[in-house]
Amino acid sequence: MLRRVEVYRGQRDYPIEIGGVSRRLPIVQVDEGVWIASNAELVLGDVEFISAAAKLVSEKVSRFSPEIVVTAESKAIAFAYEVAKLLGHGKFVIARKSVKSYMRDYLVEEVRSITTSGKQFLVLPREEAERIRGRRVCVLDDVVSTGGTLRGLERLVERAGGKIACRAAIWIEGPWYRGDLIYLDELPIFVREGVLQRLEKALASQES
Repeated sequence: MLRRVEVYRGQRDYPIEIGGVSRRLPIVQVDEGVWIASNAELVLGDVEFISAAAKLVSEKVSRFSPEIVVTAESKAIAFAYEVAKLLGHGKFVIARKSVKSYMRDYLVEEVRSITTSGKQFLVLPREEAERIRGRRVCVLDDVVSTGGTLRGLERLVERAGGKIACRAAIWIEGPWYRGDLIYLDELPIFVREGVLQRLEKALASQES
């Protein structure tokens, strides 16, 4: 069995515990034969959970001495705010999902996410890019699965002239991501038997 992959047998939810805060995440289908434990409700509005997770992550990333936190719109915004506050930062940066009418100059990166079909974009207005230039950056997300969003953020940071100090998330999800990542816990993906076999073959071919 692949690490962080489980066969789906009709489970309705998945238990998690972070910093003494216990919750159950609903399991939702995101593709044909693929389900995930959705954290949306937690990271978008559960104050107790966000505070507990941010405290633990800020303690882990502080040794890398980041000068600013960069995240993507929109699930991780509250989490990034708490981490930045605990690190003593006065500002943090959010890469937007689309170009807004008020943006006169900006950087754009295309990304793909397991939870969103089709193309996505991350947009960094020039004034936000200036906050990053020459500074040590903590690239932050709520969950990292394939790493598409994280790599998009990294490319924006590098184009803006920032230096990646660390990468951090609450969870790592599924078997895909192979980079350096600070995280608190692991989330499985859930698949049908046939999908599991195809996934094992695909990952084996990537590693050979």
